[in-house]
Amino acid sequence: MDEEDVSSDVENGEENQDEDEEAIAIRPLDQDIIIPGLSLLCRTGNGLRHAFIKVVLKDKRLSDMAAIGKYVHLRFMDVSNNRISDLSPLSSLTQLLWLKMDKNYVTCFQGQTFSQLVYLQWLSMAANRLTEVEGLVGLALESLNLSGNRIERLNGLESCLFSKLGTLELRGNRLTSTNGINLPNLQRLYLAQNSITSLEGLDKLESLTTLHLRSNKLGTLDGLSANMKCLQYLNVSNDFLDETCLRALEVVSKTLRVVILSENPLDGTTDYRPYVLTLIPKLERLDKEPVSLEERAEVWKTIQELKEETG
Repeated sequence: MDEEDVSSDVENGEENQDEDEEAIAIRPLDQDIIIPGLSLLCRTGNGLRHAFIKVVLKDKRLSDMAAIGKYVHLRFMDVSNNRISDLSPLSSLTQLLWLKMDKNYVTCFQGQTFSQLVYLQWLSMAANRLTEVEGLVGLALESLNLSGNRIERLNGLESCLFSKLGTLELRGNRLTSTNGINLPNLQRLYLAQNSITSLEGLDKLESLTTLHLRSNKLGTLDGLSANMKCLQYLNVSNDFLDETCLRALEVVSKTLRVVILSENPLDGTTDYRPYVLTLIPKLERLDKEPVSLEERAEVWKTIQELKEETG
């Protein structure tokens, strides 16, 4: 799985947010807009009535969504590409499982209503105007996408608030460090296209299998931790890494299966492939090329020779 394969509708969040708005006529949500967007008729909780559980309201130039509050049976909701900043009408939608609010005007989570959405499992708020994460609560959340915002530091990402979170996307923000992610159950973390210069706090990510750090400002891999006992995929392409940084990969060598190092200063200046394969004997792919049987045999031969020399 490569960076290009990570699903997101946001290519450049800030460009979308800073578009010329003078010619856009915004409007409040009303029944004439809601009714055509409803679908998926299902039985309600008592089994005696039916209600629509899905609504799609994207690209409606909406300034608010107060009228949605009475549709209490909704489970799936897409309100992407509007002008919404106030999420309080969601407080009555306590059965929501899936919510997409990409490309809106939300600036913060403080004072919003997510603590009442106790069943929400999937949330995407990419390309809003968020500057921090604090205030968000997601006890049932399994996937959270905050890419393309203006987040500079991470706080509030605690396991007591996100105990089930498996996927976290924070691509295209303004982060300079990985510190602040205290989520031992997190499995997939996407941090590409930030300004990260240091790896901090990764020792808390004991269940992490996938780590994307493409297109940051990393000049070292110090910070990778032996506590990351499940890490299989690491992408640090298009950073500022040279051959002196490679030794840090050894602390996660037992589990790594794919490493992407292309588009770094070491690329083209040194043949780092044999050295990396020696550090990580079970690697299955380095950059875009799978490890061949011949390469693997040569690596094991080199390792045996080194053992004999040191023995």
